[in-house]
Amino acid sequence: MVDNTNNTINANPYINQTAQTANTQQAQDVNLVNQNPYIDNTANSSLLGSFDTNKFLMGAVVGAVGAYILTNENAQKAIFKTIAKGSTLFSAGIEEMKERFEDAKAEMEAQE
Repeated sequence: MVDNTNNTINANPYINQTAQTANTQQAQDVNLVNQNPYIDNTANSSLLGSFDTNKFLMGAVVGAVGAYILTNENAQKAIFKTIAKGSTLFSAGIEEMKERFEDAKAEMEAQE
């Protein structure tokens, strides 16, 4: 009876069709991946792929500076003082521009 069951299963067209369809679908998926221009299909021998030393070093430097600024209170004070001085100079420059504008406006009114 076991042999008869195996023959019945093998004779079922839906079971075999499902397996064949799955294999065909996998083959089509592989072909689509090979045709996609946005997927890099080159075999990389390293685990990390292409490693760019310059980008790594730049990231390490930026991270170190960020960590230093976030953890050093004196560095934070110095940065905020510099920002405050810069904003003060900017405000003074704006006020000077306003005075010059008013002077030019008054000079034009005097000429009329």
